[in-house]
Amino acid sequence: LQVLSKRPDGYHEIQTAFYPINLCDVLEIIPSKTLSFSSSGIDIPGEGNLCLDAYQLLKKDYDISPVQFFLHKIIPIGAGLGGGSSDAAFTLIGLNKLFNLKLTNAQLKMYALQLGADCPFFIENKPMLAQGIGEELTEIDLNLSEFHLVVIRPDVHVSTAMAYLGVVPQETVISLKILLKAPVSEWQLMNDFEPSVFAQFPIIERTKNLLYQKGAVYASMTGSGSAVFGLFLDKPHISIRNADVFHIKPTV
Repeated sequence: LQVLSKRPDGYHEIQTAFYPINLCDVLEIIPSKTLSFSSSGIDIPGEGNLCLDAYQLLKKDYDISPVQFFLHKIIPIGAGLGGGSSDAAFTLIGLNKLFNLKLTNAQLKMYALQLGADCPFFIENKPMLAQGIGEELTEIDLNLSEFHLVVIRPDVHVSTAMAYLGVVPQETVISLKILLKAPVSEWQLMNDFEPSVFAQFPIIERTKNLLYQKGAVYASMTGSGSAVFGLFLDKPHISIRNADVFHIKPTV
Protein backbone atom coordinates (compact mmCIF):
# COMPACT_ATOMS: atom_id res chain seq x y z
CA LEU A 1 0.00 0.00 0.00
CA GLN A 2 1.68 3.17 -1.22
CA VAL A 3 0.60 6.64 -0.09
CA LEU A 4 1.60 8.87 -2.98
CA SER A 5 0.41 12.38 -2.11
CA LYS A 6 -2.07 14.40 -0.09
CA ARG A 7 -4.92 16.00 -2.04
CA PRO A 8 -6.38 19.49 -1.51
CA ASP A 9 -9.61 17.88 -0.25
CA GLY A 10 -7.73 16.18 2.59
CA TYR A 11 -7.80 12.69 1.09
CA HIS A 12 -4.66 10.89 -0.06
CA GLU A 13 -3.73 9.48 -3.44
CA ILE A 14 -2.81 5.85 -2.95
CA GLN A 15 -1.82 2.78 -4.91
CA THR A 16 -2.69 -0.59 -3.46
CA ALA A 17 -3.90 -4.08 -4.26
CA PHE A 18 -7.26 -5.38 -3.03
CA TYR A 19 -7.77 -9.13 -2.79
CA PRO A 20 -10.97 -10.92 -1.70
CA ILE A 21 -10.67 -13.63 0.97
CA ASN A 22 -13.07 -16.09 2.57
CA LEU A 23 -13.58 -14.13 5.77
CA CYS A 24 -17.14 -12.84 5.82
CA ASP A 25 -19.84 -11.31 7.97
CA VAL A 26 -23.37 -12.70 7.56
CA LEU A 27 -25.98 -10.23 6.32
CA GLU A 28 -29.70 -10.94 6.09
CA ILE A 29 -32.20 -8.51 4.52
CA ILE A 30 -35.92 -9.25 4.93
CA PRO A 31 -38.93 -7.17 3.77
CA SER A 32 -40.61 -5.60 6.78
CA LYS A 33 -43.24 -3.08 7.81
CA THR A 34 -40.64 -0.94 9.57
CA LEU A 35 -36.94 -0.34 9.02
CA SER A 36 -34.80 -2.02 11.68
CA PHE A 37 -31.26 -3.22 12.28
CA SER A 38 -29.94 -5.78 14.73
CA SER A 39 -26.63 -7.57 15.07
CA SER A 40 -24.80 -10.34 16.86
CA GLY A 41 -21.20 -11.48 17.11
CA ILE A 42 -18.65 -8.69 17.49
CA ASP A 43 -20.13 -5.57 19.08
CA ILE A 44 -20.49 -2.66 16.65
CA PRO A 45 -19.52 0.65 18.31
CA GLY A 46 -21.36 3.91 17.70
CA GLU A 47 -24.98 4.61 16.86
CA GLY A 48 -25.14 4.40 13.04
CA ASN A 49 -23.89 1.74 10.68
CA LEU A 50 -23.13 1.47 6.99
CA CYS A 51 -25.96 -0.97 6.25
CA LEU A 52 -28.54 1.62 7.21
CA ASP A 53 -26.53 4.32 5.43
CA ALA A 54 -26.62 2.23 2.25
CA TYR A 55 -30.38 1.76 2.57
CA GLN A 56 -30.98 5.49 3.03
CA LEU A 57 -28.75 6.25 0.05
CA LEU A 58 -30.89 4.12 -2.28
CA LYS A 59 -34.09 5.31 -0.61
CA LYS A 60 -33.35 8.85 -1.83
CA ASP A 61 -33.54 7.73 -5.46
CA TYR A 62 -35.88 4.73 -5.37
CA ASP A 63 -39.20 4.05 -3.68
CA ILE A 64 -38.02 1.01 -1.75
CA SER A 65 -40.04 -0.30 1.19
CA PRO A 66 -38.70 -0.91 4.71
CA VAL A 67 -36.53 -3.91 5.49
CA GLN A 68 -35.18 -5.68 8.51
CA PHE A 69 -31.39 -6.02 8.62
CA PHE A 70 -29.67 -8.69 10.65
CA LEU A 71 -25.87 -8.67 10.67
CA HIS A 72 -23.73 -11.32 12.32
CA LYS A 73 -20.36 -9.63 12.71
CA ILE A 74 -17.29 -11.86 12.28
CA ILE A 75 -14.70 -9.61 10.59
CA PRO A 76 -12.74 -7.73 13.29
CA ILE A 77 -13.36 -3.98 13.47
CA GLY A 78 -10.46 -1.53 13.15
CA ALA A 79 -8.26 -4.18 11.57
CA GLY A 80 -7.84 -2.88 8.02
CA LEU A 81 -9.85 -5.79 6.63
CA GLY A 82 -12.70 -3.80 5.07
CA GLY A 83 -15.43 -5.38 7.18
CA GLY A 84 -17.71 -2.36 7.37
CA SER A 85 -17.06 -1.48 3.74
CA SER A 86 -17.98 -4.96 2.56
CA ASP A 87 -21.18 -4.87 4.63
CA ALA A 88 -22.13 -1.58 2.95
CA ALA A 89 -21.39 -2.88 -0.56
CA PHE A 90 -23.28 -6.12 -0.07
CA THR A 91 -26.22 -4.20 1.36
CA LEU A 92 -26.39 -2.31 -1.94
CA ILE A 93 -26.13 -5.58 -3.88
CA GLY A 94 -28.80 -7.22 -1.71
CA LEU A 95 -31.24 -4.32 -1.98
CA ASN A 96 -30.68 -4.16 -5.74
CA LYS A 97 -31.72 -7.83 -6.03
CA LEU A 98 -34.52 -7.67 -3.46
CA PHE A 99 -36.26 -4.73 -5.11
CA ASN A 100 -35.24 -5.58 -8.68
CA LEU A 101 -33.74 -2.12 -9.19
CA LYS A 102 -31.67 -3.41 -12.13
CA LEU A 103 -28.68 -1.26 -11.18
CA THR A 104 -25.48 -2.11 -13.05
CA ASN A 105 -22.20 -2.74 -11.26
CA ALA A 106 -21.02 0.69 -12.46
CA GLN A 107 -24.06 2.32 -10.85
CA LEU A 108 -23.63 0.32 -7.65
CA LYS A 109 -20.00 1.44 -7.46
CA MET A 110 -21.08 5.07 -7.68
CA TYR A 111 -23.38 4.57 -4.70
CA ALA A 112 -20.72 2.57 -2.86
CA LEU A 113 -18.16 5.36 -3.24
CA GLN A 114 -20.48 7.68 -1.33
CA LEU A 115 -20.22 5.27 1.61
CA GLY A 116 -16.45 4.80 1.63
CA ALA A 117 -13.40 4.91 -0.63
CA ASP A 118 -12.86 1.14 -0.53
CA CYS A 119 -16.54 0.16 -0.79
CA PRO A 120 -16.64 -0.01 -4.64
CA PHE A 121 -14.11 -2.88 -4.62
CA PHE A 122 -16.60 -5.22 -2.95
CA ILE A 123 -19.20 -4.78 -5.69
CA GLU A 124 -17.27 -7.11 -8.02
CA ASN A 125 -15.08 -8.67 -5.31
CA LYS A 126 -12.19 -9.57 -7.62
CA PRO A 127 -8.43 -8.91 -7.30
CA MET A 128 -7.99 -5.25 -8.15
CA LEU A 129 -5.33 -2.58 -8.42
CA ALA A 130 -6.74 0.49 -6.69
CA GLN A 131 -5.62 4.05 -7.32
CA GLY A 132 -6.96 7.53 -6.59
CA ILE A 133 -8.38 7.38 -3.07
CA GLY A 134 -9.03 3.68 -3.66
CA GLU A 135 -11.96 4.04 -6.04
CA GLU A 136 -10.10 3.77 -9.37
CA LEU A 137 -10.16 0.02 -9.88
CA THR A 138 -8.36 -2.08 -12.49
CA GLU A 139 -8.72 -5.86 -12.53
CA ILE A 140 -5.39 -7.66 -12.11
CA ASP A 141 -4.28 -11.21 -12.81
CA LEU A 142 -3.44 -12.32 -9.28
CA ASN A 143 -4.16 -15.84 -8.07
CA LEU A 144 -3.04 -16.89 -4.59
CA SER A 145 -4.94 -20.19 -4.46
CA GLU A 146 -1.71 -22.21 -4.14
CA PHE A 147 -1.00 -20.59 -0.77
CA HIS A 148 -2.39 -20.87 2.72
CA LEU A 149 -3.32 -17.51 4.17
CA VAL A 150 -3.10 -16.65 7.85
CA VAL A 151 -4.60 -13.39 9.12
CA ILE A 152 -3.79 -12.32 12.68
CA ARG A 153 -5.35 -9.37 14.44
CA PRO A 154 -3.59 -8.43 17.68
CA ASP A 155 -5.83 -7.01 20.39
CA VAL A 156 -5.27 -3.38 19.39
CA HIS A 157 -7.32 -0.91 17.34
CA VAL A 158 -5.59 1.34 14.81
CA SER A 159 -7.37 4.51 13.76
CA THR A 160 -7.10 5.06 10.00
CA ALA A 161 -6.94 8.82 10.53
CA MET A 162 -4.08 8.35 13.00
CA ALA A 163 -2.26 6.05 10.60
CA TYR A 164 -2.39 8.66 7.83
CA LEU A 165 -0.96 11.32 10.17
CA GLY A 166 2.21 9.25 10.53
CA VAL A 167 2.78 8.71 6.79
CA VAL A 168 5.09 10.83 4.64
CA PRO A 169 3.61 10.61 1.11
CA GLN A 170 6.07 9.88 -1.67
CA GLU A 171 5.67 9.16 -5.36
CA THR A 172 6.55 5.66 -6.49
CA VAL A 173 9.02 4.85 -9.25
CA ILE A 174 7.78 1.38 -10.22
CA SER A 175 4.12 0.61 -10.81
CA LEU A 176 2.54 -1.74 -8.29
CA LYS A 177 1.06 -3.68 -11.21
CA ILE A 178 4.60 -4.50 -12.35
CA LEU A 179 5.78 -5.40 -8.82
CA LEU A 180 2.90 -7.85 -8.41
CA LYS A 181 4.04 -9.85 -11.46
CA ALA A 182 7.07 -11.14 -9.56
CA PRO A 183 6.83 -14.50 -7.73
CA VAL A 184 5.33 -14.02 -4.26
CA SER A 185 8.60 -15.10 -2.63
CA GLU A 186 10.31 -12.21 -4.44
CA TRP A 187 7.69 -9.53 -3.81
CA GLN A 188 9.22 -6.14 -3.06
CA LEU A 189 5.95 -4.73 -1.74
CA MET A 190 5.84 -2.25 1.11
CA ASN A 191 2.96 -0.96 3.21
CA ASP A 192 3.72 2.71 3.85
CA PHE A 193 1.68 2.63 7.06
CA GLU A 194 3.94 0.08 8.75
CA PRO A 195 6.79 2.30 10.05
CA SER A 196 4.58 4.72 12.00
CA VAL A 197 2.04 2.09 13.09
CA PHE A 198 4.77 -0.31 14.24
CA ALA A 199 6.36 2.50 16.27
CA GLN A 200 3.11 3.05 18.17
CA PHE A 201 2.06 -0.60 18.36
CA PRO A 202 5.16 -2.84 18.54
CA ILE A 203 2.94 -5.90 18.98
CA ILE A 204 1.87 -5.56 15.32
CA GLU A 205 5.51 -5.65 14.16
CA ARG A 206 6.16 -8.65 16.41
CA THR A 207 3.16 -10.37 14.82
CA LYS A 208 4.55 -9.81 11.33
CA ASN A 209 7.94 -11.15 12.42
CA LEU A 210 6.23 -14.20 13.92
CA LEU A 211 4.65 -15.02 10.56
CA TYR A 212 8.07 -15.02 8.92
CA GLN A 213 9.46 -17.15 11.75
CA LYS A 214 6.67 -19.66 11.09
CA GLY A 215 7.68 -19.88 7.41
CA ALA A 216 5.67 -17.25 5.56
CA VAL A 217 6.98 -16.50 2.08
CA TYR A 218 5.48 -13.01 2.38
CA ALA A 219 3.88 -11.08 5.23
CA SER A 220 2.52 -7.58 5.60
CA MET A 221 0.16 -5.43 7.61
CA THR A 222 -3.17 -5.14 5.81
CA GLY A 223 -4.38 -1.62 5.11
CA SER A 224 -3.78 0.67 8.07
CA GLY A 225 -3.79 -2.29 10.47
CA SER A 226 -4.01 -3.75 12.97
CA ALA A 227 -4.34 -7.07 11.13
CA VAL A 228 -1.29 -8.73 9.58
CA PHE A 229 -1.36 -11.48 6.96
CA GLY A 230 1.09 -14.14 5.89
CA LEU A 231 1.21 -16.37 2.80
CA PHE A 232 2.47 -19.94 3.33
CA LEU A 233 3.19 -22.80 0.94
CA ASP A 234 2.25 -25.33 3.64
CA LYS A 235 -0.50 -24.86 6.19
CA PRO A 236 1.09 -23.60 9.41
CA HIS A 237 -0.13 -24.25 12.96
CA ILE A 238 -0.45 -20.87 14.61
CA SER A 239 -2.50 -19.88 17.63
CA ILE A 240 -1.91 -16.79 19.73
CA ARG A 241 -3.39 -15.77 23.03
CA ASN A 242 -5.30 -12.45 22.96
CA ALA A 243 -5.37 -12.31 19.16
CA ASP A 244 -7.78 -13.32 16.40
CA VAL A 245 -6.18 -15.91 14.10
CA PHE A 246 -7.87 -16.89 10.84
CA HIS A 247 -6.61 -19.73 8.63
CA ILE A 248 -7.96 -19.22 5.13
CA LYS A 249 -7.48 -21.05 1.83
CA PRO A 250 -7.76 -18.50 -1.00
CA THR A 251 -10.01 -19.64 -3.82
CA VAL A 252 -9.33 -16.90 -6.37
